[in-house]
Amino acid sequence: MFRHIAAAVLASILIVTTGGPSSAEGRTKLGYGRLMTNDYFGDNKDRWRTGSWTSSRIWGSGWSGGLPAKFGDLIEVRLSSQIIAPDNINRPAAGDRPYAGVLSLGAHTHFSWKGLDTSLGADLVATGSGTGLGNLQRQVHKLVGARRPSSSLLDDQISGGIHPTLVSEVSRPLPVAANVTLRPFLEGRAGAETLLRAGLDLTIGRIGQEELLVRENVTGQRYRVVQDEGIRGFSFVVGGDIAHVADSIYLPEERGYTLTPNRDRLRAGVHWQGRSASAFYGLTYLGEEFEAQTEGQLTGSIRINFSF
Repeated sequence: MFRHIAAAVLASILIVTTGGPSSAEGRTKLGYGRLMTNDYFGDNKDRWRTGSWTSSRIWGSGWSGGLPAKFGDLIEVRLSSQIIAPDNINRPAAGDRPYAGVLSLGAHTHFSWKGLDTSLGADLVATGSGTGLGNLQRQVHKLVGARRPSSSLLDDQISGGIHPTLVSEVSRPLPVAANVTLRPFLEGRAGAETLLRAGLDLTIGRIGQEELLVRENVTGQRYRVVQDEGIRGFSFVVGGDIAHVADSIYLPEERGYTLTPNRDRLRAGVHWQGRSASAFYGLTYLGEEFEAQTEGQLTGSIRINFSF
């Protein structure tokens, strides 16, 4: 089954990024978004879910301020990378989580179904030393004078592989007041991590109300992809969720790791849109993911964009 999933992901990416059938349907590029997350912008402790970067490009027949009813009309191609590490990357404590370099490429579609904002898609998740992320972190940390991951840590990182992962989310935007929206959601994943998550997001302000925002995997922060650049000012966002995780390749049971019963996240952030620039900063608390983890962590997410 995973072979068919992988083939479908690659076919969708090729269709929207080359002049294939999508051109005949009048599909055009509608937007681009990205988000960088690092604990350097949070608690500055360089551990666990220490850094990630996500980028999305959206193609479709058009955007009128809301999701289309047709499945497959909007296609998102998503590229992301992530580094997961123990608390001490020189001398990790016994029982701390293993190192993991993660690259992901996927295709997702966004549509409205029975009044629900719906997202369905699949990612191909690559792990192991072949991603090159371990060596990249060593070079970057050497350049800035930070601790570098030890050779033994990288040698013992999560083994290489390709892990097809199905991703789905349904949410219902509920207007609370003018430019105030509450969005309860359910998310499911099966593959690299298999989990079921439920949560809420609250948006206060015009930014994000009639735009397409996409949820980043690590923090749950939603970043702007299809934007209304005519809006000026600020929007404030707060949210949280809790997940039951059935399986994770990053915490393999055969290595003796026990997952926590629940995985929780709390987040807040602010969007700003000016005449020729925009920015986002968000702060997210990530709860413990495995029984030997001593505490949660704070990560910061940032995006700065200039228009010329």
